[in-house]
Amino acid sequence: MTVNMNTTLPPGISQTPAKSKTTVDYNSFLKLMIAQMKNQDPTQPMDSTQYVSQLATFSQVEQTVQTNNKLDQIMQSSALAQADSLIGRSITSADGSTTGTVKEVRLANSGLVAILENGSEVAVGPGVSITAIG
Repeated sequence: MTVNMNTTLPPGISQTPAKSKTTVDYNSFLKLMIAQMKNQDPTQPMDSTQYVSQLATFSQVEQTVQTNNKLDQIMQSSALAQADSLIGRSITSADGSTTGTVKEVRLANSGLVAILENGSEVAVGPGVSITAIG
């Protein structure tokens, strides 16, 4: 199903470029609502309470997305704080094939990655063993 979003916006509402395909903001919502209003059946227009309900639902979704973004930032900060404690410790990968002393730690999309003195990399996760040297 193809939806054509070429609509003329009312005065005071500007068209902004999308930040990403997964980002939806109030301008996008207003465009969709205007398109919905233009294309509704004039003999049976949508009840105003339905518009309010849609706006409330959209607001809740946007707040949830913002909360998730903040939680991601907090988790990254926590991971970086924990990363500092890994440097200088001995680490063994979950399968036991890689062992060494952690030289540095990098934060990747999948989580923490410990870089060993020999250049090997170990993804820090379940099954990984970390011990103090000495």
